[in-house]
Amino acid sequence: MKKILVLLAVSMMIVSCNNETKKPNESKDVEIDSTTVRKHLYTLASDEMEGRRAGTAGIEKAAQYIESEFKRMGLKTFGDLPTYRQTLTFLPRRAKDSITSSNIIGVLEGKSKKDEIVIISAHYDHLGIRSKEGVLDSIYNGANDDASGVTGVLALAEYFKKVGNERTIVFAAFTAEEMGLIGSTYFGTGIDASKFVAGINLEMIGKTPSFGPNTAWLTGFDRSDFGKIIQKNLVGTGYQLFPDPYEKFNLFFRSDNASLARLGVPSHTFSTTPIDVDKDYHQASDEAETLNMTVITQTIQAVAKGTKSIINGKDTPTRVVLEEKKK
Repeated sequence: MKKILVLLAVSMMIVSCNNETKKPNESKDVEIDSTTVRKHLYTLASDEMEGRRAGTAGIEKAAQYIESEFKRMGLKTFGDLPTYRQTLTFLPRRAKDSITSSNIIGVLEGKSKKDEIVIISAHYDHLGIRSKEGVLDSIYNGANDDASGVTGVLALAEYFKKVGNERTIVFAAFTAEEMGLIGSTYFGTGIDASKFVAGINLEMIGKTPSFGPNTAWLTGFDRSDFGKIIQKNLVGTGYQLFPDPYEKFNLFFRSDNASLARLGVPSHTFSTTPIDVDKDYHQASDEAETLNMTVITQTIQAVAKGTKSIINGKDTPTRVVLEEKKK
């Protein structure tokens, strides 16, 4: 009897030790926190941010918010940058004065493949304040375009901080996308593109797409096998990814993914918005209240699951086909 009791006691100690030594990133069921998603979205799309036009006080407030979140998560700075800011000065098209603004970049260093990089990005700028005759609301809040995408970047940073990553992840909130992909283009000039194995760009993920609930679409689907990898990883999740249905709009080259794709990186944009019928696109009506929080949260979760094999080094997308398609 004494031997049995001793064996039971030893068994319980082993189980207890195993539970105590289990690391947080070993969890298989980490979910995207919808409450935090809502907080990010409503903060970035608030009137206080004044439409987040590059070079304004409003976008500076947004930059400070993103920086504070990166700091809270414990992300590292990028390359030789002393802070999360990569500051640039540029002259926009048809402008008389130059603008100074910053990309906000945080890094989650990989474990076994830290020299291989995946970038997760979205642009945090929008159109700012515009007066329009007959319209009382002059603040273009840019909730869907692209506070929703930046919300995804922040949520995914927190997610991968918990679950772990073998490849290094760069989280980037780009400035001046609305002025011609200026922030992401500047970022691309200072990198070794050969080290970037994939680009995950999020743009307008706040509305139910034309494919129906629990779906998203991907730009440039046939330009690499990135999309097929995501589709494979989403099998059994109840979520589906489709090729971009709006080929006539040439969307692959109209968001920040293009800046890295032109360098050969398999960089693509996820979206959910049916842009052909979206009445809020580039309008003052693009406010947080018009978006579906369930769609945003579920899409971010799907991106996390769909890209995990890339981030953990199991899958490596083919390099992107560079030629722009002739229309």
